[in-house]
Amino acid sequence: MSELKTTVNNASVSDFINTVADETKKRDSFALVELFSKITGEKPKMWGSSIIGFGQYHYKSEKSKQEGDWPLTGFSPRKQSLTLYITLGFDQYSNILENLGKYKTSKGCLYINKLSDVDQNVLEKLMRASFTDMRQKYS
Repeated sequence: MSELKTTVNNASVSDFINTVADETKKRDSFALVELFSKITGEKPKMWGSSIIGFGQYHYKSEKSKQEGDWPLTGFSPRKQSLTLYITLGFDQYSNILENLGKYKTSKGCLYINKLSDVDQNVLEKLMRASFTDMRQKYS
């Protein structure tokens, strides 16, 4: 079995964010670090070369022999959009998402172009609910 490439490391979160070329994404990334830190009570850590994670849990895949550690929540300032990790998916958060604003989702990712596209209070409510649910599931 191959080693996971996305693991927690000691790289500087601030140095990474400062490499983001888009000034809006850079500013939004620093704001997200503050928001996630407030919600989780955790310090931001780099996971791999491009994910900023908060907290940590150990998982074992039910479909394969893969297992490893992953952040309880986090985000990445990707070129296309800000990607926020809502690992449990979105089914239980549909009532919150109704009022969020402009976004897209995939299985466990929330994509927003810029923070001004979403209601900050609703985003905080979503992230708080997701983090609480993840912590309960993996405590």
